[in-house]
Parts: sequence; C-alpha cells; structure tokens
Amino acid sequence: MKLLKRFLLFCTFGIGFGLLSLVILYYYVKSDIPSVAVLKDVKLQTPMQVFTRDGKLINQFGEKRRIPVHIEDVPKPLIQAILATEDNRFYEHVGIDPIGLARSAVVLITTGQKKQGASTITMQVARNFFLTREKSYIRKIKEIFISLHIEQLLTKDEILELYLNKIELGNRAFGIGAAAQVYYGKSLNELTLAQMAMIAGLPKAPSALNPIRNPERAMQRRTVVLSRMLAEGYITKSQYDEAKAAPITAKRHGAEIELNAPYIAEMVRSYMVEQYGEEIAYNSGFKVYTSVESTIQAHAQTALMENLHDYDERHGYRGPIKRLWLPEIDLPWNTDLIVKALKEQEAFGLLRPVAVQSVEEKSAQVITTKGETLTLDWSGLAWAREYINEDKQGDAPKSAKEILAPGMLVFVRSKGDQWQLAQLPVATSALVSLDPQDGRIKALVGGYSFEQSQFNRATQAKRQVGSNIKPFIYSAALDNGYTLASIMNDAPINHWDKSQGVAWRPKNSPDVYDGPIRIRRALAQSKNVVSVRLLRGVGLQKTADHLLKFGFQEQDIVRSESLALGSAAMTPLELARGISSFANGGKLITPYFITEIQDAFGTTVFTHEPVLACDEAMAESAEHACAPSVISEQNAFLVADAMKSTIQGGGSWRHKTGWSGTGWRAQALKRKDLSGKTGTTNDAVDTWFSGFNRNVLTTVWVGFDDAGKPLGRTAYNANLEQNQLAGSESGAKTALPAWVGYMRVALEDEPYAPIEPPPGLVSVRIDLKTGLLTNRNDHTSRFEYFLPETQPTKYVLDDGTDTPFEDAPVSTNELF
Repeated sequence: MKLLKRFLLFCTFGIGFGLLSLVILYYYVKSDIPSVAVLKDVKLQTPMQVFTRDGKLINQFGEKRRIPVHIEDVPKPLIQAILATEDNRFYEHVGIDPIGLARSAVVLITTGQKKQGASTITMQVARNFFLTREKSYIRKIKEIFISLHIEQLLTKDEILELYLNKIELGNRAFGIGAAAQVYYGKSLNELTLAQMAMIAGLPKAPSALNPIRNPERAMQRRTVVLSRMLAEGYITKSQYDEAKAAPITAKRHGAEIELNAPYIAEMVRSYMVEQYGEEIAYNSGFKVYTSVESTIQAHAQTALMENLHDYDERHGYRGPIKRLWLPEIDLPWNTDLIVKALKEQEAFGLLRPVAVQSVEEKSAQVITTKGETLTLDWSGLAWAREYINEDKQGDAPKSAKEILAPGMLVFVRSKGDQWQLAQLPVATSALVSLDPQDGRIKALVGGYSFEQSQFNRATQAKRQVGSNIKPFIYSAALDNGYTLASIMNDAPINHWDKSQGVAWRPKNSPDVYDGPIRIRRALAQSKNVVSVRLLRGVGLQKTADHLLKFGFQEQDIVRSESLALGSAAMTPLELARGISSFANGGKLITPYFITEIQDAFGTTVFTHEPVLACDEAMAESAEHACAPSVISEQNAFLVADAMKSTIQGGGSWRHKTGWSGTGWRAQALKRKDLSGKTGTTNDAVDTWFSGFNRNVLTTVWVGFDDAGKPLGRTAYNANLEQNQLAGSESGAKTALPAWVGYMRVALEDEPYAPIEPPPGLVSVRIDLKTGLLTNRNDHTSRFEYFLPETQPTKYVLDDGTDTPFEDAPVSTNELF
C-alpha cells in the first residue's frame, strides 16, 4: 500500500507539475498566439493581376505566385493525395497528433536528432503564418499552442484551405492553384491524377523534389504519394498503375500573360500603390480590370510600332548593331557561338536580332536565335539607303552587298508574309483611344517599347499641339458671331511687334494662300493665317478663356497670338479629352482606365461609375452621373461637322473645283462618319492626328523625345513603289498613317455613328464662293448649318458681283 500511495502521489505531483508547466509555458508564449481577429482575417501574399476589359491577363505584380482557391473548388483526389501524404488523421485530431508526437519523441531519444515527423497540417499552418522555420524546442511549443488555438477558432475546412493556399511548392509557386499553373499551365480541375500526386509530394522539399529541377527524385516522391493514396483506399490499383506509369509532364509556365500592354499595366501599378501602398497593392491578390479591349489594344501597339518603322526606314539605314566577325580578318563563327551572341542582344517591339551569314547580289541569309536560317529577299532590303541626317538620305542601293556583310548583327521584323531588315526607331510615338461618351480608354500606347523606355508619352509628355488647337480656336469664333460660311482672307500677315522690334509673319504650311475662303474650308485645309485672324477677331483673352473650358491647364495655354498656331503644350490624353467634347455634344468627360477591382477571392471592392455625356433625357432621369457642358451642343456639332471636311474635302472634282482636306488619307477607311484634324508644329518637331465619330476618338502623336529635334524630310526612294511618302514630315504624313492603321480595326465592328445635328440649328443652301444664300442647286452650292439668326440674309447674284464681305460678322478691314 505504501508503494501504491507513493506511486499515486508521484503521479499526482507529476500531473500537477506538468499542468503547472503547461500553464507557465502558455503564459510565456501567449504574446505570440494570434488573436481571433488575426486568425479570421489571415492575409495571403498574392500578387496583383491586371486584366483587360474582356478578361485577358496583361501583367502581375508581386514576388510570389499565388492563385487563391476555395476548398470546395479543389478536386477531391488532390485533397486526398495531400492528406494521405501530410496528415492522414487531419479530420480526427485536435490540431496535434499524439501518435505522431510520440513517434517523433522516440526518434529523438533513440537517435538524438530532431525530425520533422510530428507536424500536422494545422501545425504547418501555425508555422507558415505566424512562426519561423527555426528548429528549436520553444518554437515547437509555440507551434503546438497556436495549433490548438487555431482548431478552436476555425473549422477543419477553413484550416485546410489556408494550408492549400499558403504552402510553398517551388519555382516561386505558393499554394496549389499557383503550382498547377507554374508546373502544368492548367487550372486545378484540369490536372490528371499523376499531376495531382506530383504537386502533393512537393511540400516535403519543394526544391529537392521539384519535377523541373530533379525529375528522378520527383518521380520517386510521386510514387510514394500514390502508394499512400492506394493504402488509404482513395484510389484503385488500376488508377495507381496508370498514374505511376505516366511520364513527367511538368515544365516551367509563365503567368499566362495573354496581352503584353506594359504602359497600361504600369498606370494600374502606379495607381494601386498610390491608393493602397506597396505592401497591400503587391501582396493582397487584387484583380484589376482595365478599360482597354484586348483586340484593339494589341492592334494599337502594332499600328504605332509599324508606323514608326515606316518613318524610320524612309529616312535611311543607320547600319548594323555590331560586327560579330570581320570576313576579311576572322573565320566565320559557328552556329552555337552565333546563337549565344544573339541571345545576349535584347529584342524590342517587333524586332528580332539575327546574324548575317552570307550575302548574295539581291538577298542575304541570316541566322536566328534558334539557330535557324532565314532569307532576306531584295524586297526586304531595297529600302535601306544610307541615313545621312533627318533631312537627307543616300542613293538607293543597287545590291544587298551595299547594305550587309557577313558577321553583322542586325534586326529584322516581319512585314506581311516576309522578313525585312529593320532597325530600332529613333523617333517615338503615343496613341490614345477613348469612348467620347463616357471617357473609357479603349487603347493606350506610351511609346515603341516599354523595355526601351518606361516614359509614358500618352500621359506624361506635354508637347506643342500645332494645328490640333484649331478646332478649339474655331469653336471660340463660332461662339462669337462667326459661322462656317463666314469669309476670311487667306493672305500673309505681317505684324510689327514693337516690344521685340521684329515682325511676326505666320505662314501657311505649305506656304500657299487662297485669298477669300470660307471658315469650313480654312479649318479643313488648316490655314494658319485664318486661325490667327479668328483669334484676333475674338480677342486673345477671350479665346484663351474659351480653351480652358476643355480641361486644359492654365499654364499650358500661352497668352500670345502663337496660341492660334498650336504653341500650347498638352499630353495626348489631355488633347483627346478636350477634342471629345466635339464628339459628345459639348460635354467634358473624365478619362478612366480602371473599371473594377476584385479581391483575391473575386469579391468586387471597387467599380468605376463613369460620368456620362448625358443627353437631355438622361440628365432629367437623374440615374446617371452627367459630365458638365462646356460648350453648346450646337457649337460642338458645327466644329465636328467642319472637321469632317478635313477628311472628305469639298467642291466638285468633275468641275475642277474640288479640294482636299489635310486628313484626306483617312478616306482609306471608307467611312463617312469621321471627323479629324492634323497637327504639325514648326519644323515638324511634333506631328498629330486626332479623329473621331460619336463612339470612338483617337489621338496619335509622333516626334522625338528630344523636344527640339525636327522629324525632317525624305526624298523618293527609287527602289520602292510610287505611292511612298516623301517630302517634309507632317501630321498628315507621319501621324495619320498610324491613326488609319489602328482605326481600321477599332471601327471594324462599330456601327455607323456620325455626329447628328442637334435641335436649334438652321440649314440653308449657300454659294461656295461667297458664303451667301443661293438658289442654285449645283456644284457651286451646298447646304450649311447655322445657329439661329446667324445665317446669311442676302443672295448671291447670278453674275457673282455681290461681295461676301457685306454681311460678314466682323469688320472688313481685317480682310485686306
């Protein structure tokens, strides 16, 4: 009995001491045990993903690849594979497994080594979220207490979901969703049993058991997982045999970037960091849906790059990137050396590096980064006359040997169905396309190559807008008594500036003057002197104030008469926003590029509510946020309608009175619902084209990053077809082709959408020469729109003796 009493006393003391020790240990580690709020709001470090409007992945930002999944979306065999391998009693224990702990203790006592054999899935969650991987007794004690705490607060499925989304699985993949993508390029429900078993085997040692890095060890680990599944009764023997015999199909997959649109992606990244800070923006799993449409965004990028190549190549070839070997000195390199050198050369945009292997009279053979041989035919070489400077090119080459030699490292690009010699363009460009009815950015490109330059010229580069300012100047004139039929004098101006002691002589470009001319035609043909006369007629201060209505910055609107010629500086996006007022009835919309933001599990946390260019009925319904009116509907329509003549021209070619507007090349789109305006600054430093219908507005800018460098001029290349561009660069020649190339696709599925005349306008037939009323119904007349009480009141005489100045709304001495 004494022994029994002593034994019971010892047991009681031992139990008490053990409980006291547990209490002491609990309070010792209590500060490291997460609160209920923390456990209920565990944050996964999930990268931010950026998508197009139609759901194509543009980019992702964040160090860790993770695709969070809900437990109900995980295939049952994958869960079984993980449980069988990592914790087959997961749904039975309370967070710690006494059997596993006992086994681990025996191993420790017998071998003296700490083994990772007792960790349950709950304990791994505790370690992965709240502790380090340090192997120490105190860390293990903390892990046990946190695990018990977790089991009290979360369900088993919630714990397993956290584990499946957090676990590291190699190749920067965290969680099973990311692993399926990284290793197999699939979603979870597309995986085979063999692939699920492979993923389930990775938590033990993600690097050592990686199927990409160590396929043999990965195969052995997969067999272990399949064996455990068979032993637990999760799979049949035939399923086991089939999966065990399956080959390893894992290979490295990217983030499935479906559209490379880096300028838009960077705009999103910058916005999200500004709103949320780097840590939250990069690691919270945001899915950001942009306003751009994948098809036309991709074509916008291609149209811009091809247009820059066309500009660059008509100015001449600047030579190879480098010489790999000299034929007269060195032996030719073998293919392996060539491929190695080519892979060290960065590719940009449409360009691909190649090495010239041999040159014939009218062709050349080149080797690609894959070691393949391509032939450059004469049609892909004939453009490459020597570049001398922006204004001068050498003679057209007569043979390929004048251009290339073996050993040269050069760029090529695909053009149509053939490869063509190319070079990295020295000029750059920007394109902005938006919906003028709500400001949605449909496509945006900030330069030729984001890898070459991350400067976003669409949103950051303020450049002089040239004649793209004229629609706003004419809008001010229409608000101050002028009409589209008003006659102005297209004649040189000599203005003596007393303060400077010099004469200001603005000139037309080209330097051609037509005398009396209607305002509609003056805008369409971009008459500089008429724009200056209109500014003088309205007044500089009043004109400048009118321009500020379109959202431009005060500091960008110069207060001098050069304003009429486009000395104001704006970004392409600012200009596009202002011009959109002519397409939407006079409203100032706010451009936007983010439509929706979702959290890691697809819950919408932000939806953009656009401010619409409301018509009268929409404004009265109060169901929409409406953009402010900055000009009248009538003014907006009159300017837009006059801008149609920039493209369509006027007069009668059959009767030899026809004339073209500066944007006549846009007729290639074969649409009658387009309005537009070219823009060229002095010396063609900046070139523009902006054009639109009711639903799509696009602005293109081309120039150099060096704001004072002119784009120059070119002579005809005798080797090329006759319809090539030549002469001085300008908005019509340099920017308009990119606009046409882009809009050809952007308008492909768009219905006919002209700017319709609003109520409150008068339409009368006028004489084209004088702007007066006429009874003629022939090529000498047309219907013109007027604001009420501004239409002409006199008729032109049949002999044409009436002057157009009698009823002009401004003093006639300005016209002579």
